[in-house]
Amino acid sequence: MTPLWTSVEAEAATLGHANAPFTAAGISIDTRTLKPGDLFVALKGDARDGHVFVGAALDAKASAALVSHTPEKANGPLLTVANTLRGLEDLGRAARARSHARILAVTGSAGKTTTKEMLRLACGALGSTHASSASYNNHWGVPLSLASLPREAEYGIFEIGMNHFGEIRSLVGFVRPHAALITTIAPAHLEFFGSCEAIADAKSEIFEGIVAGGAAVIPADSPYAERLRARAKLANVSHILSFGSGAHIEARIASVQNVSEGMRVEAEVLGRQVHFRLQASGAHLAGNAVGALLTVAALDGDVLNAAAALSDFSALKGRGARAQIPFGNGRIELIDESYNANPASMAAALDSLAAAQPQAGGRRIAVLGDMLELGADAPALHASLASDIESAHIDLVFACGPLVQALWDALPMSRCGAYAENSAALAPQLLSALRPGDVVLVKGSFGSRMSAIVEALKAPVGGEAA
Repeated sequence: MTPLWTSVEAEAATLGHANAPFTAAGISIDTRTLKPGDLFVALKGDARDGHVFVGAALDAKASAALVSHTPEKANGPLLTVANTLRGLEDLGRAARARSHARILAVTGSAGKTTTKEMLRLACGALGSTHASSASYNNHWGVPLSLASLPREAEYGIFEIGMNHFGEIRSLVGFVRPHAALITTIAPAHLEFFGSCEAIADAKSEIFEGIVAGGAAVIPADSPYAERLRARAKLANVSHILSFGSGAHIEARIASVQNVSEGMRVEAEVLGRQVHFRLQASGAHLAGNAVGALLTVAALDGDVLNAAAALSDFSALKGRGARAQIPFGNGRIELIDESYNANPASMAAALDSLAAAQPQAGGRRIAVLGDMLELGADAPALHASLASDIESAHIDLVFACGPLVQALWDALPMSRCGAYAENSAALAPQLLSALRPGDVVLVKGSFGSRMSAIVEALKAPVGGEAA
């Protein structure tokens, strides 16, 4: 394969100066994950300056380092630019300009990373595919993902996030997708926006970057679908497609059947019957998958082959991944939703727990942390989860954090397991209350550190994940 970047190309893209020739096979901003041959970009953040690690990067066989000044102990090729973040953005722009790939962009209040991974599988069945790593969807993650786009790629998939107006507008200007998908609109980041209408407007900035003749893909079941459609029209998008469970839409979920290994989904995509399986369950995942397939169809991709590739999809760590954990003289089932939470994703996770089948004597247990960035409505939004817990027939709730206290106070005593100020304090109380056969959902915003609960469940004291 040809190199990702040569020093001549990188100089031209960034208006920088290379002190020696180099070729780069990849891009890295972190010496802990850097691979030999990567171009190391020394980004300067609030907490640390990447220039401090240039020597370590070169010692780890980085092909070169992109810097704004010459750091100490930098014995290797350097590409010097005025500003390293701008240099990374310039590489991203140049990668997009030279690419012949079909480009897809994804945003939404929930399900962005999951849907991006579904698209990675679906498009991967059709041709060479590149996609954002992890949740690289912010002001440095999108340029990094774009600058890493191989020149031979046939598909490029990019996740775009935000928590303020204008952020998606800026990032989608780099990506310039042929199709852009919004997964859902929900009360996430309400602290910064004030209303879901404002969130819908911010998310719809993604339509402004769609290239001429491209497509906008919107969730038809959302209360804000018409607002999204109107925003797409204002952005002069020529093709507006929708997915969901209703009639008279371009991609419709016909049926979802839970099976032992996940679920089977029947759908109709642009008039074609499509059947596929996922190694995961939940109506929200079925919706994400159908939205992904409609996006592929918008690019004239082979929907049947794309759908078949989704059989390899399983829920991601922190986003619904399941594990059977030895416990006592049996097992418990863990549903790991610890990465993030908002009211919509919390309701979807509780639905997944409701569909779970505990073993004999087992219970459905929800371990919930704070949902953050919800603003003044946070107490009411937490308390409203009590009705979701009731309808999902959850047996016990364990809770931690100051915001989830409102939910705890709204629950009947029969459903109250234990409450603690934080996840570290809650973990031992949960472990002492569990019994073999239980199904345990763990969910909360990243800042509530619910991953500590997951780690405690998987530790030797509770058993090791199978």
